[in-house]
Amino acid sequence: MLGYVLKKVFGTKNERELKRIAPIVQQINGFEDNIKSLTDEQLKGKTPELRARLQEGQGVDDILPEAFAVVREASVRTIGLRHFDVQLIGGIVLHEGKIAEMKTGEGKTLVATLPVYLNALDGRGVHVVTVNDYLARRDTQWMGPIYHFLGLSVGVIQHDDSFLFDPYFKSEYDGNDFLKPCTRQEAYRANITYGTNNEYGFDYLRDNMKYEISDYSQRELNYAIVDEVDSILIDEARTPLIISGPSEESTDKYYKINRLIPKMKVNEDFTIDEKAKNIILTEEGGAHAEKLLMVDNLFDPVNIELVHHVLQGLKAHHLYRLDTDYVVKDGEVIIVDEFTGRLMPGRRWSDGLHQAIEAKEGVKIENENQTLATITFQNYFRMYNKLAGMTGTADTEAEEFQKIYNLEVLVIPTNQPMSRRDLPDSIYKSEQAKFQAVIRDVEECYKRGQPVLVGTISIEKSEKLSDLLKQVKIPHSVLNAKYHEREAEIVAQAGRSRAVTIATNMAGRGTDIVLGGNPKGFANDMLKAKKDYTSQEWEDALKEAIEFCNKDRETVLQAGGLYILGTERHEARRIDNQLRGRSGRQGDPGLSRFYLSLEDDLMRIFGSDRISGLMDKLGMEEDVPIENKMVSRAIENAQKKVEAHNFDIRKHLLEYDDVMNKQRTEIYSFRRDILSSQSLRDRTLDMVNEVVQDSVERACPENTYPEQWDMDTLYDTIYSIFDITQGYTKKSLEDVKNLNDVNHHIVDIVEGYYQEKENNVTAEVIRYLERVTLLQIVDTQWKDHLLAMDHLKEGIGLRGYGQKDPLVEYKREAFDMFTEMTDRITTEYLSRMYHIQVHSGDDLKRSSVVKKQQVFYNKGDDTAPQTIRKGKKIGRNDPCTCGSGKKYKKCCGKE
Repeated sequence: MLGYVLKKVFGTKNERELKRIAPIVQQINGFEDNIKSLTDEQLKGKTPELRARLQEGQGVDDILPEAFAVVREASVRTIGLRHFDVQLIGGIVLHEGKIAEMKTGEGKTLVATLPVYLNALDGRGVHVVTVNDYLARRDTQWMGPIYHFLGLSVGVIQHDDSFLFDPYFKSEYDGNDFLKPCTRQEAYRANITYGTNNEYGFDYLRDNMKYEISDYSQRELNYAIVDEVDSILIDEARTPLIISGPSEESTDKYYKINRLIPKMKVNEDFTIDEKAKNIILTEEGGAHAEKLLMVDNLFDPVNIELVHHVLQGLKAHHLYRLDTDYVVKDGEVIIVDEFTGRLMPGRRWSDGLHQAIEAKEGVKIENENQTLATITFQNYFRMYNKLAGMTGTADTEAEEFQKIYNLEVLVIPTNQPMSRRDLPDSIYKSEQAKFQAVIRDVEECYKRGQPVLVGTISIEKSEKLSDLLKQVKIPHSVLNAKYHEREAEIVAQAGRSRAVTIATNMAGRGTDIVLGGNPKGFANDMLKAKKDYTSQEWEDALKEAIEFCNKDRETVLQAGGLYILGTERHEARRIDNQLRGRSGRQGDPGLSRFYLSLEDDLMRIFGSDRISGLMDKLGMEEDVPIENKMVSRAIENAQKKVEAHNFDIRKHLLEYDDVMNKQRTEIYSFRRDILSSQSLRDRTLDMVNEVVQDSVERACPENTYPEQWDMDTLYDTIYSIFDITQGYTKKSLEDVKNLNDVNHHIVDIVEGYYQEKENNVTAEVIRYLERVTLLQIVDTQWKDHLLAMDHLKEGIGLRGYGQKDPLVEYKREAFDMFTEMTDRITTEYLSRMYHIQVHSGDDLKRSSVVKKQQVFYNKGDDTAPQTIRKGKKIGRNDPCTCGSGKKYKKCCGKE
């Protein structure tokens, strides 16, 4: 009650923040008349002027009002768009390192130009993060003229390419005008860089596997604006980026286990927990599996891997569905993203699950891979000095953004009042009755000319609805992962009168459905039959298209605007809100309604019993819906429970990943120190002192007499590590009786031997060998450590049965393992440096060749998919993939 009263008196926190920002908006508007009066050259001159003010000690907040006014005028002059006041508010929120929730059609792409320009003035770089390559390229081409006019360079990172924005460059490839090819480094060294979350993350990992610091692509992670921030920082939070190499394990076991899975019976041999997406083997099931696999004890430690693969096989058959969770295309199992509905070629489930599904579908089974480098999006984006984000749907996840990323969410008001009507859910007893009601509703819309976007949660359901519409002869388009190539064309037409579009979650991101249709898309359709057409023909077609679309828009407005018809609720309310957000842009009228059934997954798993009982009490028939606020609230509560459960999972995973993150930071910092150092001689001699001291302390404990010292062990250790004979060491220590003197004498011997080796092959050669050898050992040990950590994480949950906190145990053992790894790095490095023999240039070349690895770029964890990147053909002038830092033609490609 008190909270309600305080809100009434002082307003909500969101309202108070908007009130605080309002005077800044007035300041920006106060500059407008003066800025408008400037010539183009004078306006361009504002950039060096603002930079000079920063260099003189003014802060970015001091120059914000004028900088934003400059960007707004530059935008008007270059791309014909003027920022609304609400967009200025969004820009301020992004500059302050917060998340701006802005509804669909409010111009988030344009909003970003304000803080991007302001924060790029100091030359430290700004990254704009998008969800796919197409949007990164589109936004660079679209907003690039603003930045170019104001004297800032813009780069864009793509999966296989990188470009710099150049308004005078004409490309031979469609859609690439104004994008001049460049190196990865050049794109990152631009003032502003556009790219996807995947590419930024993989480039970070790739940089930390290189052998020359001059080859690093990325520089300081200064400021990032993440578009569709909820998709990247929440939906993909459980999906780590992984660079991996092939392992040697056989795939025969997957075929063997797949043959026995159909012989196991649900509820007898195993039970299914759909909420946790898990399979539990019963005692009878364990005995049955032992009989089928012909083993005495399935749970014997030697058979623990068999148990794991049996469970993965059961999951593949009973929890993962064709055309819902994945599709089979060209002999490959391709994952369908549960949040976007898009295919994710190359991405794989880890831990043997993907192989189990490949065996189930009878396609070729790919080998498992071993992790070489990995990072989660959560930990990658937390490395930026300042992080901000924008999306149409963030407020429902505000708690997670605050707790995990320390990001505050601010809801930005719309430029025009929202006039879309969101109708109550209609709930049916059966899916068949629900679909029949959907078809009737679509028929009525089609007759009155109202465009309809029918949202489904799977490819399977979208195709089922398509078949039903064909039966009643209603023309329609289907947008799902199988037909994603036509996405732009389908979306461009979805707002026309009588248009019926069936879409999975693909239609929820990066699209803007315009009522009456997109004139450019319509003009393209008109000229499609012509291979070549003149600019005049294009202008004539576009003029005709604009007239047609304007008339069609009036028809649609009279029919009530775009109708969003959802056929099932998603686990996350955000995804439902994204679907609704396709309608009612910029004050347009619109309508939305969800049709549900008690057979829907969300209803069936999370709460249909209570609703079903209510429907039975009311005597509801199969084809009679229930529309009740209490029922809608029950569904929303079910969604909240699922969201809270998923948040707990992500938070739990982050707690474990934070341990690995600290270790990764240490190793990558160590690598960078190695690469930055002119000489590793002092570091090497420090290692010598450390190892000798440890060896002496073990063989000659404190408070013991010389006759109690284990000198033979000490001599053996010195010989095995430093290649110095026992006789030589023994002779040097004949008269030494003091522990400190033992330590100093051995250090003198070892350092003298190292100096002698350096004198024989020159300091330059030794410095080179130090760097290459230490990097090789660090990389090899880190790779093995990652594998050991994976194994530790897999079994750590069992500690809970011993009344121990698995997280505490994981932290303790991970620390011990990391310490052991660093000790191995030191010992192996010294041993290799002291044993190496270099007699000629050819020997040096052979000794310094970096071991070549086949490297994939992956994305995945136990519950989420992983991406395997297969590289394009290497050019002779490209950097060699072995990591030597040389050009390919002068290294592995040398003939």
